[in-house]
Amino acid sequence: MDFSTLVGQLNAGTILPEGIVIATLMVVLIGDLIVGRSSARWTPYVAIAGLLAAVVALVPQWDIAEPVSFLGSFSGDTLSVVFRGIIALSAALTILMSVRYVEQSGTSLAEFIVILLTATLGGMFLSGADELVMVFVSLETLSISSYLLTGYMKRDPRSNEAALKYLLIGAASSAIFLYGSSLLYGLSGGETRLGAIATNVAIAGLEDSIGIVIALVFVIAGIAFKIAAVPFHQWTPDVYEGSPTPVVAFLSVGSKAAGFALAIRLLVTAFPAVSDQWQFVLTALAILSMVLGNVVALAQTSMKRLLAYSSIGQAGFVMIGLLVGTQAGYSSMVFYLLVYLFMNLGAFSCIILFALRTGTDEITEYSGLYQKDPLLTLALSICLLSLGGIPPLAGFFGKIYLFWAGWQAGAYALVLVGLVTSVISIYYYIRVVKMMVVKEPDEMSESVKNYPPIRWTLPGMRPLQVGIVTALIFTSLAGILSNPLFTLANDSVDRTPMLQPALRVERALMAIAHPNPVE
Repeated sequence: MDFSTLVGQLNAGTILPEGIVIATLMVVLIGDLIVGRSSARWTPYVAIAGLLAAVVALVPQWDIAEPVSFLGSFSGDTLSVVFRGIIALSAALTILMSVRYVEQSGTSLAEFIVILLTATLGGMFLSGADELVMVFVSLETLSISSYLLTGYMKRDPRSNEAALKYLLIGAASSAIFLYGSSLLYGLSGGETRLGAIATNVAIAGLEDSIGIVIALVFVIAGIAFKIAAVPFHQWTPDVYEGSPTPVVAFLSVGSKAAGFALAIRLLVTAFPAVSDQWQFVLTALAILSMVLGNVVALAQTSMKRLLAYSSIGQAGFVMIGLLVGTQAGYSSMVFYLLVYLFMNLGAFSCIILFALRTGTDEITEYSGLYQKDPLLTLALSICLLSLGGIPPLAGFFGKIYLFWAGWQAGAYALVLVGLVTSVISIYYYIRVVKMMVVKEPDEMSESVKNYPPIRWTLPGMRPLQVGIVTALIFTSLAGILSNPLFTLANDSVDRTPMLQPALRVERALMAIAHPNPVE
């Protein structure tokens, strides 16, 4: 094989966005080594510019002629483009909310950004990984960076405890996932590409073997840990409460999006022969996640723990789209994750701002906040109401799309559980909003009574303000102007070759159920 043929087969232009993130990471790392702590004045903006440039570089890849690169290891199809964009945008918003938080803690901002960019890189590669080795290396890049970020505030005992719990449970889940992958490798006769694995398993007639079922269970366990689905959610509340809040924000959106991208690619491509089995398992996980996440959230007194259980419930909602396996199902997943990015990160930005000004995240301490900080009250209220699915906000349309896709596909039990638990979730979201806006002046909490003067000119506060306002605007308008996002989500599914066999089956069934009338 000559060099030009090798270059053509590598098709390295597909990973241009990841290349931009790597270049940005190196600039931040080397700049910090040369300049020192004073680099904090410019490194966040370089990192944000690099991430936004990576998002822009994803746009031409929408219509790329040959999405497969690196000899089949990576696929730059439209579905991966959307998920990579979500992860890059979540990292950019996380950096905006991190500047003041990290500087106030006395730790290095540039090092924090470098680790965050590494996690972003792992998530972006994981979104397009189409081969077992690539999947595992990307997954570990994301996971190990997440462990480091969780324990980044090394002077805080809660951060150290959260990092240790996350590391121990995460290492166990990685080992389980790797064992499932090794079983797949053996059953397929030594294949690592996901499509070839499914083909070889079918040729060998192993669709009904116990080995493929064990591999499926182990792989689902690894994926469920990453998306924080019950019963693999045990790390979530403690890690969310003890970790630095910007890290929690990234884990709740960027890491979760990468997990769902992996779930779609791995289950649809490598396990088509046992689709009934994995749909049965994921149905149980989705119901448990929706029920436990939303019910236990009712009893929480900390905003971070409340959002931790909320994210478990949200994972259950998104799994409905994956389970139905239709065009509308996959599209509703993509749409919901797009709007979840802004409403969830907006809520975390508000929690960071309140914690910076008061030193607490207890729900009762938000009492009467509207009298001292109207912008924070408005932004947090809009984001929480959107997470609860109140119209006409973005979250309402996201949930309606998910539930409609599930109902259309006949998943009535899932949709009914989703509707009931969604109503339950509205209670604990509105409880926080009521705490902020309904209380009388004499019912203000001590933290609000002693609320410091609002000064956006302090170092690092302006990026946080930009992040809050951006999330507020998008969450408010995305519901009313949702058509472009619907189109984006539908096109990303329609143009993805991996999903076409499932969509062809769906269209054939629809044609049988609704035949065209005879002329």
